[in-house]
Amino acid sequence: MISTVLNVAIDCEDAYGLASFWSAVTGRPIHPESEPGDEETLVEMAEGPTLYFNQVPEAKTVKNRIHLCLRPDTSREREVERLLGLGATFVADHRRPDGSGWAILADPEGNEFCVLRGEDDAPVH
Repeated sequence: MISTVLNVAIDCEDAYGLASFWSAVTGRPIHPESEPGDEETLVEMAEGPTLYFNQVPEAKTVKNRIHLCLRPDTSREREVERLLGLGATFVADHRRPDGSGWAILADPEGNEFCVLRGEDDAPVH
């Protein structure tokens, strides 16, 4: 027996608003039946689990224990700039001079996520 990961649940203050940010990040649409003010909103990925945004009364107060890692279809630096333009904030820099590593950003509600080396970033041998 096994279990399949159906979705990644993200607690938030504004389910539709945060889903809109992640929809722009991933290029995937918000579920067509979702609308502003909904307490639950989905962004369905082309592959893998759905991003499920669940409105909760409490605000985020500590570092995430689980987070998303993104691999951009461009360079990591271009993607970091794009995400900052969408409303993300820069949290920490773990990029190394050899091109490896990652950048940690946070979405508009403070949930941390990583941006890994992108498809346009050549691996160093």
